[in-house]
Amino acid sequence: MTIHDIRKIRLEKIADKATRWIGSTTSLIVHSIAFIVAFVLPLIHVISFEEMLLVLTTIVSLEAIYLSIFIQMSVNKNSQDIEIIQEDVGEIQEDIDEIQKDVDEIQEDIEDMEDEEEEIIDDSIIEKKEADALAAIQSILLKLQKDIDLLKHK
Repeated sequence: MTIHDIRKIRLEKIADKATRWIGSTTSLIVHSIAFIVAFVLPLIHVISFEEMLLVLTTIVSLEAIYLSIFIQMSVNKNSQDIEIIQEDVGEIQEDIDEIQKDVDEIQEDIEDMEDEEEEIIDDSIIEKKEADALAAIQSILLKLQKDIDLLKHK
């Protein structure tokens, strides 16, 4: 990881914290108190009203500029995260489709095996064991197919 990457990550964390804080109740209280203090200062003759307005306007303007930059950085980061998640979902959907095809092919093979079993096997003991095994496999495949259908509908 380069110094540039470390600085970028640090700045992104600052942007995230700033946007979270500015949307908090604490931020509302701090800003309200700051504005009240700013308007009280001219009343108690600590600073002139014009100077207070100049300083307050400058601070508010700078804060708005930085906050808009931080908010945009957070939006950009979230957009990138969403794109990555969408790609992952697309890959998972492709995997599910492939598994569904495989399950369908196995189901067809089982049906073919059942058809062949009826024609070839005369020995009832062997026929029962294979039928039980096929039923177990078929049960497992039906469960898999249900699980796949559940995943598709999520």
